[in-house]
Amino acid sequence: MIVRSRSAPRQIRPELEHELARSPNLGYESPVDVGFVRCLAHGFPTPLARWHYHDEYELHLITSTSGKVFVGDWIGTFQPGQVVLTGPRLPHNWVSMDVPEGGVAQRDLVIQFTHEPLAQASETIPELREVLPLLERAKHGIEFFGLSEAAEQHWHRVKAARGLRRLIAFCDYLADLAACTDYRQLSSVQLQSDDDDASIDQIHAVVSRITDRLADEHSAAALAAELGMSESRFSRFFRKATGNTFTDFVNRVRISRACQLLMDTDQQVTHICFEVGFNNVANFNRRFLEMKGMTPSEFRKQSLTRFRGAA
Repeated sequence: MIVRSRSAPRQIRPELEHELARSPNLGYESPVDVGFVRCLAHGFPTPLARWHYHDEYELHLITSTSGKVFVGDWIGTFQPGQVVLTGPRLPHNWVSMDVPEGGVAQRDLVIQFTHEPLAQASETIPELREVLPLLERAKHGIEFFGLSEAAEQHWHRVKAARGLRRLIAFCDYLADLAACTDYRQLSSVQLQSDDDDASIDQIHAVVSRITDRLADEHSAAALAAELGMSESRFSRFFRKATGNTFTDFVNRVRISRACQLLMDTDQQVTHICFEVGFNNVANFNRRFLEMKGMTPSEFRKQSLTRFRGAA
């Protein structure tokens, strides 16, 4: 009999969606027929609804049911009209909680697209550069507000079109998303764009040190001295570059890593607390509640439902 070690954490990973699994029987369009912008519509329950990730961006419009949505380390709720853009390899799942007997025929209107065609085209077509900040934000998932009606109209225009007309319809959709100012980012923290490349490189180095060595003590004063800055100048620039104070940023990165460990391992909450750099459990629990709206234990409990939904 094989005895499983209690000390070995159980790894719970999202499923990687491969191209070979995208059968037309599930509603997928062939890239040979439609190019790099593909539409997909599906109901619930469905094998497509599971905790997974893929190399494409995915633009979701929820048209029916409500429930819980999981994007990276973010847990929230959804209802009809929600519009979310997820970036490449960002795990996600929508789990409906109010499905009538027999399910629903349509729940998601989805558009998938790849990064390279847009990035390469933007090098020679200046107008496409407007969408690059949107794609950067999508790495962490974006929820848009006030766009549900327009999003549905855009989806149907893209779906009905082929060739150049599909590309035009898709770019029109992207333009509305890029212009939308009523949105929120969903998962983790990131650097904001800035024109001071040399200084941004310094902040990137600081951020890399924080993320690579979470359990270490990180002092704004010490880092400022290393960079030859006063502490006040370092603090001002760090906030401009990240959107957070130094202390808040460190706490957010630590909480984000804690979320990953809570979702992907069986490690005890106390162990995770110290592994990500908090020196006492009370402070960890308080910071976690402030940022996630729930305790670490409740987060772990809720995260288990991200595997629900497949037929």
